[in-house]
Amino acid sequence: MIFILDHLDDIEALAPALKGRTDRSRIVAAGHSMGGHTASLLLGASFTDSDSGEVHSFHEPRITTGLLLASSGNGGADLSDFAYQNLTFFRHPSFAEMKTKTLVVLGDKDDSQYLTKRGADWRADSYTHSPGPKDLLTLVGGEHWLGGISGYDAVETTDESPERVAVVQRMTVAWLRGALGDGDAWGEACEALEGLKGLATVQSK
Repeated sequence: MIFILDHLDDIEALAPALKGRTDRSRIVAAGHSMGGHTASLLLGASFTDSDSGEVHSFHEPRITTGLLLASSGNGGADLSDFAYQNLTFFRHPSFAEMKTKTLVVLGDKDDSQYLTKRGADWRADSYTHSPGPKDLLTLVGGEHWLGGISGYDAVETTDESPERVAVVQRMTVAWLRGALGDGDAWGEACEALEGLKGLATVQSK
């Protein structure tokens, strides 16, 4: 993504229909699962190399807003034995400097035992352990694919639910609109969600 941002002028030159239409003050990094982990690094999270002790940060200040769906959490003793041994970049993360405005989305049944010894709350660490402004959307009954965001009938979806996908779609779009300065769409969506008990909850800081 940094490469893309570095070459926006070149991209506009190759695609004249885009020229003058890219708003470089409103750039979002978004991702699901490992894509969320990658996006969190662009938003200010970092990790410490367990061998050298070197801290790696890929924070990109041109990115003003973040959306993390079912992203990874803390390392150390929170990791499963498999993850600690094989996914060394998960061992020592830090969200302390992830100051970019971000919405974190997770399912409260996302029990990723192959990655963590904790439960679904592990997926909330990027919200819990980072400074605000942040919002947290927790989907009741949601598993890792959040109802099927890659296609609710896709083979990897374990919690097939078009209704849950619709909640993810509408709430994330509303949040992005609000975060990018397009009125109070997020506030309105949260009010609507309160009238739909049992689908999701929202926290903010």
